[in-house]
Amino acid sequence: MATEHLGERLRRGAGYSQEELAARAQVSVDVIRKLEQRRKHSARLPTLHSLASGLGVELTALLGDPPGAPSSGEADPPRLVAVRRAIMPPLFAPPAEPRGPERLTVALVRAELAHGWTLYHDAEFGPLMETLPGIVEDARLLAAVGSADERAAGQAALGKALQLGGHLAIRLGKTDLALAALERAHQAAADSSDPLLGPMIANSVAWAYQRQARLDDATALAVHAADTVEPHTDTAEGVRVWGGLLMSAATSYARSDDYDTANDMMRTAESATDRLAKLPSSADGKLVSVFNRSSVRIERVRLAVQNERPEEALMLARGMRLSRDTPPSWRTWLLLDVARAHTDMGNAAEAVRALERLRRVAPGWWRQHTAAVTLVRALGDAPSPPPGLGRLAGSLGLTA
Repeated sequence: MATEHLGERLRRGAGYSQEELAARAQVSVDVIRKLEQRRKHSARLPTLHSLASGLGVELTALLGDPPGAPSSGEADPPRLVAVRRAIMPPLFAPPAEPRGPERLTVALVRAELAHGWTLYHDAEFGPLMETLPGIVEDARLLAAVGSADERAAGQAALGKALQLGGHLAIRLGKTDLALAALERAHQAAADSSDPLLGPMIANSVAWAYQRQARLDDATALAVHAADTVEPHTDTAEGVRVWGGLLMSAATSYARSDDYDTANDMMRTAESATDRLAKLPSSADGKLVSVFNRSSVRIERVRLAVQNERPEEALMLARGMRLSRDTPPSWRTWLLLDVARAHTDMGNAAEAVRALERLRRVAPGWWRQHTAAVTLVRALGDAPSPPPGLGRLAGSLGLTA
């Protein structure tokens, strides 16, 4: 359950004593004891990766299920089954017939894709599960008919549709389904005429690997893909894809407890954003990797928080002005990380203020984030819970 404390998940995770788990995970016994006794509400992400490895589970098993898709042991709901079927269609099934009266074109499917990515960034996962199967079917049909150039454009659309399915699956805690979608997306990218699509999808695969605690695999993939993109950094699209891959590699280094290397890579990425101002902007911004000065700074704040550097995180966040093309999902992560940094610093009132702003500006994400539940619970465990916490807890179905 998303509302279950990390210490409770540790206790039931395996039949190891605290000392045995500490030895297997190469983590201090004191840290495990504090977590199990709920004297610490969470741990650095490198520590969580080590604990997951010691227990032989995915990282998501320790972080808990996303509130929007809790595991109940029951069969997948029909909407998720439809997404699975779209990603992995039945063997030998004929292509689906066109769904609507409009003539199916690349422009139409790209518009559908842009809408789908908007739903994703707004945390509208229910509506996205309703619409994604149709988008994938349309793209798959485009990829199967017409001239060679038309089929290549259809393959590019199919790659983006399956990438969206992979991202949705990760958010729902279904990393194996995500990798199935992303492997098919990568094949579609290879059959397209877009040299940047494969590296973009590689970035998504690296994210799935990170969620499975496969940090070496994630790092190697991101670095390799970034190298293949470097010749294309004379365009805004190329810079954005290259920068996104550099940020991904930095994240893997940070989660492997190499914060210095990660920070150096992030500084390099932040410097690269200056080049975007000198290049024509992307025509289809929603279909290219998120990369700008705001996104880099948001990720730097996150890595500082995850590596128990709350003062540095707040310094990086102070006075930040987000660019207009920063998706709501990224704005959400920033507010969560600022709240976490204030919590770690003992500034409960400031943490509540950040969480209240998050609930106000991004209600969809507020209901989806396990981290929000964790923070509200941690603040509620304080001897004197701060004013306003009760409203936040109630909106999440908790009691402060």
